[in-house]
Amino acid sequence: MRYLNKLWLGAVALLTIVACTDDSLLDYKVNKPESIAGLEYLNDYDVLKSYINRTNDPNFKLGAGVSVDAYNKQGAVYSHITSNFDEMTAGWEMKHGAVVQDNGKLDTGRVKQFIATAKNAGITIYGHTLAWHANQNATYLNSIIADKEIEIDPNDANNALHATTPEAKTNIWDWQLEYVLPTPLTQGVEYTLKMRAKASSPFTVGFWRTNGSSTNYGPDIAFGESWSDASVTFTPTMDATRLQFCFGTFAGDLYFDDMVLTASGSEENLIENGAFDDTNLSGWQKPGWHAYTFAVETLAAGPATWWTNLITNSDVESDDVSSFFATEIRVGPNPATIGADGTGADGVGRAIVVKSGDSPNESWDTQFFVKAPQQLLEGQAYRFSMKVKADKPATIESQSHNNPGGYIHWSMVGSPAVTTEWKEYTNSGIISAQQAGANGMNTIAFNLAVFKEANTYYFDDIVWEIEESGNTIPLTPEEKADTLLWALDNWIAGMMKVSKDYVKAWDVVNEPMDDGNPYEIKTGVGKTDMAADEFYWQDYLGKDYAVVAFKLARQYGNADDKLFINDYNLEYNLDKCKGLIQYVAYLESEGATVDGIGTQMHISTGSDKEKIAQMFELLAATGKLIKISELDIGIGKTTSEATEEDYQAQAEMYKYVVQKYFELIPATQRYGITVWSPLDSPVESSWRAGEPIGLWTEGYDRKPAYAGFADGLSGENN
Repeated sequence: MRYLNKLWLGAVALLTIVACTDDSLLDYKVNKPESIAGLEYLNDYDVLKSYINRTNDPNFKLGAGVSVDAYNKQGAVYSHITSNFDEMTAGWEMKHGAVVQDNGKLDTGRVKQFIATAKNAGITIYGHTLAWHANQNATYLNSIIADKEIEIDPNDANNALHATTPEAKTNIWDWQLEYVLPTPLTQGVEYTLKMRAKASSPFTVGFWRTNGSSTNYGPDIAFGESWSDASVTFTPTMDATRLQFCFGTFAGDLYFDDMVLTASGSEENLIENGAFDDTNLSGWQKPGWHAYTFAVETLAAGPATWWTNLITNSDVESDDVSSFFATEIRVGPNPATIGADGTGADGVGRAIVVKSGDSPNESWDTQFFVKAPQQLLEGQAYRFSMKVKADKPATIESQSHNNPGGYIHWSMVGSPAVTTEWKEYTNSGIISAQQAGANGMNTIAFNLAVFKEANTYYFDDIVWEIEESGNTIPLTPEEKADTLLWALDNWIAGMMKVSKDYVKAWDVVNEPMDDGNPYEIKTGVGKTDMAADEFYWQDYLGKDYAVVAFKLARQYGNADDKLFINDYNLEYNLDKCKGLIQYVAYLESEGATVDGIGTQMHISTGSDKEKIAQMFELLAATGKLIKISELDIGIGKTTSEATEEDYQAQAEMYKYVVQKYFELIPATQRYGITVWSPLDSPVESSWRAGEPIGLWTEGYDRKPAYAGFADGLSGENN
């Protein structure tokens, strides 16, 4: 909406454009200038609303945009609006930003006075507006979804196993910490070790298994400078009796906590006292020649930690593939597609489908990329998981990249073994210096061309998380959505409480459709020039934000209220008009009831008349009530530059728009027309400043546009 903070909508009941002079008082005859004489016909017109045929259109409302404060004074604006119009739309004072205070409370004093004044005058009010991205109290809304302060209890301590090495030695095995297993591991069985770990400086600890005569090496475990989760999966080739943690080339402090070792298919922890709640270190030992210390230590409570998922559309249930990309030198530039419903994990939902071509030269001839929206640096803790299957079994490779194709390091999240059945693959650790490279990494690349023949891979539930910490913690998307649903409910309930006895029609959802992608709703994501009063509810509540708004308006309002959705440029971009109509169909499929569609028509004398007519035809075909919600027409010049020809062209365009509305919108669907700026716009206005867009001048004189509009209403020359 092109909105007005202060609309200078004054008027006296009837003022003419010609200053009348009593020529009989003069002793000589004066001829009136031709330019004035040509406008005297405007004196013959009646008040504007008198031209509505109430027999044919008993419910039609002729509206005007107003400044509530100016109208409440009951002066010139009150007289002018009440004389010429049936209904008013507040330019600012009934919006979220005007009513909701920084503490969330609603200040409805001006609204109550506005309703009382309108009721006394017998003129109705069109409520404007309940769900919009502009004119919001964004300060308040952002404050209720801001990061939460975490109160750290100094008594909330935690035990951990702490090893301190005095110096870095030559070989990784020069410092070793061993755990003697109560029950030996079984050869050929898959095991998973999970733990929390940190170090005084990033280091990768060697993880071995041994039975005293033979040893299995790896996978290694990366420790970062803050607590992070680590997980490794391995299958011993012997009945191992000891776990070995090797860190001979490290000097400093290592911390181990919450160690859980489980066999595949079992939840039994094979490590006793893995949380180190007991200071008894039974089973833990070091070779006698190792001159370092280890013990259970009580650690002070640290900052809060949480995990943030970097992947958009992890479950592949939307069409957003911004986190996913693929290359295949024989198939095309991006063979990653979203499969049909039922291709997802275990036959539920959808999956990312990637096809590799025949006869590859290298395993990376087909690559599937999972991209994060930010650079990840050395020492960053991560967790990665996905569900994957293929038409043919394969072991795929992973790499770290800086953007897809920007290779950094050979191994990132291991080498997943893919079967023809869905299987979840997990990996976690700390990003190493090699994986991060000099400038950080943001992409995991999977090499899929591991066969000499084509294969098709399916990926679902892709989650790539990083651990973050601090003394504040962000709300989860679910928490933000829940908080904003409460705020929207509180706002709409409050407005309906003070207005429902008199206000029977509402602009519930305003300007939902995107200009660049007219079949999609607007978003503030990535916007760098956000205004102070801008807040996109849909970025937190999704496209159903409008469903919620309509249901709340119906719940707290009157059962027979007329509830509208409204947007601009529908006559300029017919795809946007079609997108809005499509969105209305979606809202109603989700249980909302939309009574009408409003079209803002902030147009000019050069606007495309054919498109205007096509817009009305599209809107009429919906069967909904149709309202021209904010009509004004510019001439492409300021008031000081306007010519007589400009004003005649403006009058003709006003007449055309009004006539076409009555011609193409069936009588049962005609809610009305609102003149958004009845007077020409002052130079200090926030809306079309200094433009002669009104039916009256700033001095309340009728313009040719007045006659054009009145003729359109009356059907003259139709």
